[in-house]
Amino acid sequence: MSWKRPTAAFAVGALCLATAACGTSSGTAATAGKAEPPGAGYPVTVTDCGQTTTYTKAPSRVVVMNGASVAEVSSMLALGLGDRIVANAQSYGMSEVPGRVQAIAKLPTGGVKLNDIQDIPREAMLNLRPDFVLSTTGFGFDPKNGYATRKDLASIGAHTYMPVKGCDDASSVKGPPSIDDSYSMLRDLGKIFGVSARAEKLIADSRARIAAISAKVTTKLKASAGTAQPSKVMVIFSNMSMGANEFSSIAGVGIWNDILAKAAGSNAFASVTSNSFADLSKEKVAAAQVDALVVVSYHDPDPDAYARKLFAQFPQWKAARDKRYTVLSDSIYLGPSNDVAVERIARMLHPDAL
Repeated sequence: MSWKRPTAAFAVGALCLATAACGTSSGTAATAGKAEPPGAGYPVTVTDCGQTTTYTKAPSRVVVMNGASVAEVSSMLALGLGDRIVANAQSYGMSEVPGRVQAIAKLPTGGVKLNDIQDIPREAMLNLRPDFVLSTTGFGFDPKNGYATRKDLASIGAHTYMPVKGCDDASSVKGPPSIDDSYSMLRDLGKIFGVSARAEKLIADSRARIAAISAKVTTKLKASAGTAQPSKVMVIFSNMSMGANEFSSIAGVGIWNDILAKAAGSNAFASVTSNSFADLSKEKVAAAQVDALVVVSYHDPDPDAYARKLFAQFPQWKAARDKRYTVLSDSIYLGPSNDVAVERIARMLHPDAL
């Protein structure tokens, strides 16, 4: 069985989640709290995807479009802003962060009848009377897709936002997705909602945790007579189809490459494509060096079985001989908990260093 998600979901490198993490690591928060009262910092100006918006107060009627992402809703919850959401279309069903799935499930949906790709059509969106709409990419504001445009929403007093790596204008997107893009979204939302101190605390905690992990694994590599190279890691989305071949859900260019690097690993398939996913034959997969495996699970009831299946298909891999793999879901996407993915992968690759 295979699932296929809209490719727009991965234009931002990923996706993402978090329950409230006020004053805690993004990997440990379990419940969404109330937002802090906005300070006297308005007006504030935020620029995204070529559009500059000035906010005179914090939005109070937020709609989160699906976009096959959880980055936006997770970031809102991480900032304690769940009470501002009047309709959320994002869900994932799995998370490394305790309580996150349940927190998202408790958010209102606005009673919207979603379209065929489980997102909010134009008339339903306008009827919600939002004052702020979050989309994963420009796809969510494209009238050709049946959605309200940014201009439509501005006409009813609603501001709009999308992460920079989701911009339609390629000139606005500088370089591949990275963990810094997760921080940029948190920082922007912090400004918009008057909770910048909370955003900066989340960012600082994540940076510190990742830096500590990276330092430990780097020290371990250097201790190996200076000859050890980063492990080659396959990142693959279990039982999903993104293209024509059997192995079309192998991660190519995305935020996962930055996450792997921070854990002293490297993407075994980064050089074979410039796209988010590599679509490869079984022969090419068999010929690759794969020292370890990251299975990314989306509604797969048994991702461990998927890992075992791959090891049986490719027993020549070092990963198969060592049975070295880990299962992730939301933390490897854009969002507030990339530090969790770094820690999980580093522990898999360098268990004696952590």
